[in-house]
Amino acid sequence: MENQDETRGGRGRGRRGAVPPMANVNTAYVRMRNPFAPQQAFSADQVAAMHDGALRVLEELGIKVLLDEARDLFRKAGALVDEDSQMVRIGREIVTAALTTAPRSIRLRAANPAREQVYELGSMLFMAGAGCPNAFDNERGRRPGDLTGYLETLRLQQSFDVIHMHGPSVEPQDVPIHLRHYAMMKGQLENCDKPLFVYARGRQQVEESFEMIRLARGLDDAGFRDGVWATTVINSNSPRQLDLPMSRGIIDFARAGQMTIITPFCLAGAMAPITISGALMLQHAEALAGITLAQITQAGAPVSYGGFLSNVDMKSGSPAFGTPEHIRACIGSGQLARHIGLPWRSATGAASNVADSQAASETIMALWGAVLGGATVTVHSAGWLEGGLTLGYEKFILDIENLQTIAELATPAPADAAALGFDAIADVQPGGHFFSTAHTMERYQTAFYRPLVADLSNHGSWVEAGSLTAAQRATAIWKQKLADFVAPETCAGVADRLDAFVQQASESGGAKPED
Repeated sequence: MENQDETRGGRGRGRRGAVPPMANVNTAYVRMRNPFAPQQAFSADQVAAMHDGALRVLEELGIKVLLDEARDLFRKAGALVDEDSQMVRIGREIVTAALTTAPRSIRLRAANPAREQVYELGSMLFMAGAGCPNAFDNERGRRPGDLTGYLETLRLQQSFDVIHMHGPSVEPQDVPIHLRHYAMMKGQLENCDKPLFVYARGRQQVEESFEMIRLARGLDDAGFRDGVWATTVINSNSPRQLDLPMSRGIIDFARAGQMTIITPFCLAGAMAPITISGALMLQHAEALAGITLAQITQAGAPVSYGGFLSNVDMKSGSPAFGTPEHIRACIGSGQLARHIGLPWRSATGAASNVADSQAASETIMALWGAVLGGATVTVHSAGWLEGGLTLGYEKFILDIENLQTIAELATPAPADAAALGFDAIADVQPGGHFFSTAHTMERYQTAFYRPLVADLSNHGSWVEAGSLTAAQRATAIWKQKLADFVAPETCAGVADRLDAFVQQASESGGAKPED
């Protein structure tokens, strides 16, 4: 497997944290802490008012919960449940109790121990664009997502150390839905060694996915529960509704000791109030409801606060990303997560249809919103186009450059006497240069970030090299990555351990997703 120590991107050296000897990773990119003080979009009093308002929403207005089992759990915890309307009104004391048992720090396991993560406030993790029904690259164009695209994008995720958690970048729609989870889990387990993702698409699919992880990694039940081997994203149906698979997913993951990232997808002006503060209050209420369900199912269940709030274009109704409102919502979400003390998930995004200036601006601005908001993990951070309808290969590579830039900023710059270089300054006469000083010669090979995509040559050299645009250079990079890809050594033998299970389960009819 290639890694950033051997490729064009990065400084080519590990600089932070001890990792096991087996690791073939750039530790500076794998183990990241957010170097920036969390910013504030709202005052402490305003954040407290949003939290109190969210509790009032749950107490007085309630949330519609479609799953009988979930309503029963809420009832047993003391919530007021109306079976006819399926509305659940959750007292603030129930929510407060749930927040006391939700863990503040979660160990994310990985096949390669060097890629394990501590999921907590202050950690800074990135996940690629996920859940896209289409794929695009400059050579094959836009096309429906298929298994080839799913596997290719997994391998691209695996190839860059700055992607920390796997996600389903492209939906393999050519695999029947009742068999798709087998192909998706096999893809991750046979090609990847980072923390895994499992869709919550029904109890049988979830349990079979868990069993595949246990088989592939040689885990008994206790080993599977020792930390988190699988995460999922739970989206509430804004406004104020938890559907069947999402409710069941929260319950099943909590009982298995695996992590749910509770993420309302609120768009201000559409599924949420048009004001950002009002939309944040609704998002907070829905997230608290999901967190509470996880904790009343199993106290101490790994759970993450989630925020994916932006606005819509009021002319077309389409979602917008990287807007001032999106950035403010990211920072506000971070304030609410810290108010309740939980790690949290944010997201970038791009509404643009192609990897152009608009797409770059939308993604980078949203990325900075997440970083300055103190997000534990930022989802959709590489490759997202068309508001999530398409995963772009060139866009993925271009976004990796941005993530590696953030990773470099997360590494403290030396400022000791040697770095300050007084003697070097003394060596150079006024109007001279530092190219040949001993201070420069000792450091020039590793002093600066080496771009993955950016071309820093002059115009003449650029023309001689073919006048390639950044997107064209990105095409060559992803093609080379896929051509050179070798599955990590931890994947050896996985197919043999999975094949009998998958064959038997498939012949038995597979598992249909649950509505």
